[in-house]
Amino acid sequence: MWGINKQVATCIMSNKPTDRILLCLKMNREATLALVAAELGITKEAARQQLVKLQEEGLIRSDNKSTGVGRPTAWYMLTEKGMGRFPDAHAQITVDLLRSVKNLLGDNALDLLIGDREKQTYQRYEQELAQHDAIDQKLERLTQLRSEEGYMAAWKQEADVFYLMENHCPICAAATECQGFCRAELRNFKQLLGPDYNVTRTQHIITDGTRCVYRIEQKEANT
Repeated sequence: MWGINKQVATCIMSNKPTDRILLCLKMNREATLALVAAELGITKEAARQQLVKLQEEGLIRSDNKSTGVGRPTAWYMLTEKGMGRFPDAHAQITVDLLRSVKNLLGDNALDLLIGDREKQTYQRYEQELAQHDAIDQKLERLTQLRSEEGYMAAWKQEADVFYLMENHCPICAAATECQGFCRAELRNFKQLLGPDYNVTRTQHIITDGTRCVYRIEQKEANT
């Protein structure tokens, strides 16, 4: 599970068991009954009752997967309706403003707007990350900053590879309308983590509708 260093400072949901389950599935993409129960600190039977309720409301669905010997295990995940419980704040007005800028002032003006936002974001993050030298410390602080902005970020390490994950995009509608925002975000991450690391986006929320994932790997000495 993507349970490492979760920061959900801007979560709009309540502390109700059903909302906590939705948040758990949002953060982990999918989970079994046992994982949900462990995450919430409740019994499997209590978790089962809540999962059944969420399925009846059309907020989650399940998929049986075989993991080896024995019966297949049910994995639960959010439906499109469930994903809608994590809205894109001010989505329509943002899209309307972007279209107005493009229609009235042209593509160049829109590029300048995105470039200015990218610069301001970079400067703010750079100041915060400058206090840390190690890559894990930088990722920890970057995760905190992104989560404070509503990205529900997390990170983890597997062997020599690091992953930064954003479970939610508070500007998804704007990014869908103009993917310059996504390109700017990737450029910022590359600059912030430094020339010694390759940063690539391996999952894109606009493409698969679930999350953005960035793979961070140290470059070879001769590259």
